[in-house]
Amino acid sequence: MALPIMPKATAVWLVENTTISFRQIADFTGLHELEVQGIADGDVAAGVKGFDPIANKQLTQDEIDRAQGDPLHKLRLFHNPAADGEEARRGPRYTPLSKRQDRPASILWLVKFHPELTDAQISKLIGTTKPTIQSIRDRSHWNIQNLEPIDPVALGLCKQSELDAAVQKAAARRAKEGEAMSDDERRKLLSTEQSLGAEPEARMPSSIAGLETFTLSDTGEENLRADDEEPLDAESLFNLPSDAEEAGEEGEDDPENNVPKI
Repeated sequence: MALPIMPKATAVWLVENTTISFRQIADFTGLHELEVQGIADGDVAAGVKGFDPIANKQLTQDEIDRAQGDPLHKLRLFHNPAADGEEARRGPRYTPLSKRQDRPASILWLVKFHPELTDAQISKLIGTTKPTIQSIRDRSHWNIQNLEPIDPVALGLCKQSELDAAVQKAAARRAKEGEAMSDDERRKLLSTEQSLGAEPEARMPSSIAGLETFTLSDTGEENLRADDEEPLDAESLFNLPSDAEEAGEEGEDDPENNVPKI
């Protein structure tokens, strides 16, 4: 159901000038019934001037009279044919002042990670102008050296569903035009639920990159063991001297052992 303009001021006027029930006023203005009762008690909308719905072509006197005579009657907003289609005419997205300084970083993120988006789509997503987008595309923006790409969803400039819808629309347009897409661009078309639910791809560590064709085999070791007549032991492997050789070497070096017997 369509709501009147300035609903709280309209509720103030209806409370002050009619005997319509609080429930009927609440249903017409979109307020809570307790809020309408607070208006009647003076606790809510203090100082708000009533907005006449009859003079502003939102209600007719016959509609008000019918609602006063029947507590179950629901007020209907006066239909103005001249207002048809006004809801579809939406201007650029409003961005709070505290977040407007983050728009260039979001534009840089969209241009970098979603180049398939048009300037009109980016402008609609984050509420910016086409000259600003073009200046970031050709890197002529005055603060381009200090900008870092930041996801507009993380900054609260748009919703993830809106971004996904824009990317899907851009992909459909490119497919219709016959442009081929790379694998990276196809991955970007996945929605948030699909990307989070997908299994991680197996990636080779960068430290062993280039060794994927290297294989180990036991044939060389088996041939080496087959050629050896004796099994390998620690002494032969490390060339450790035996006890007899150590004793002989000590006797040659000791001059007392070389004294001739009398």
